[in-house]
Amino acid sequence: MVVKKKTKGKKVAAAPLAVKKMEQKRVVNPLFEKRPRNFGIGQDIQPKRDLSRFVRWPKYIRLQRQKAVLQTRLKIPPPVHQFYQTLDKQKATQLFKLMDKYRPEDKAAKKQRLRERAEAKAAGKGDAPTKRAPVVRQGINTVTTLVEKKKAQLVVIANDVDPVEMVLFLPALCRKMGVPYCIVKNKARLGRVVRRKTCTTLALTNVESADRSTLNKLIEAVKADFNERGDEIKKHWGGGSLGSKSAAKVAKIEKARAKELAKKIG
Repeated sequence: MVVKKKTKGKKVAAAPLAVKKMEQKRVVNPLFEKRPRNFGIGQDIQPKRDLSRFVRWPKYIRLQRQKAVLQTRLKIPPPVHQFYQTLDKQKATQLFKLMDKYRPEDKAAKKQRLRERAEAKAAGKGDAPTKRAPVVRQGINTVTTLVEKKKAQLVVIANDVDPVEMVLFLPALCRKMGVPYCIVKNKARLGRVVRRKTCTTLALTNVESADRSTLNKLIEAVKADFNERGDEIKKHWGGGSLGSKSAAKVAKIEKARAKELAKKIG
């Protein structure tokens, strides 16, 4: 048997000598020694983590969130869906700026007015009742009466009234009677105008001559956004959007169908 000689491989050239950087030795203070933490079971206290996903939220919060999800999933009929289309921010700011001028008097102002009237009566002057200043009218019953009598110049409705059936008829009534109306965000914001926690509806019946032009501009804008869009609002349904899982499932089925169709055509 012939033994083959092993051939020597070519030697690889050695790497050139790299200039080594002088590493600075870190001075360690002997007074401070390392104490690495051990986060095992029964060892060091665990670091704080965001556990909001695992919180058992109060029932009213869970209901709020479930309601919000349902309102995006279920199909919402036009009379209810119109309350999701609110006045834009710029117009709403102008509206509330105007209504703030006509807030009802507070308890202190009323007390002062009655005291002055009583003092005048005691002094022997005639008891003349003070003329009622133009103020914002509030409450669903009051506003409905004003709309029916066509005394309201502008009606403001909150979009988050619960139950919504309380104000569901009002937009249709305003359109029928030809009264300008608008839907704004937040019943608490309406409540602040009339010195209450919340308020469903407000109505402006009269304003001073200085604010007449501002009111007219608001009425024109509101009519274009709400009153004149009555037929469009009646046809527009809301909701009906799928969740991420359902949307992915539908997309997968559609993709499979498209692939099968392409095979048949090909």
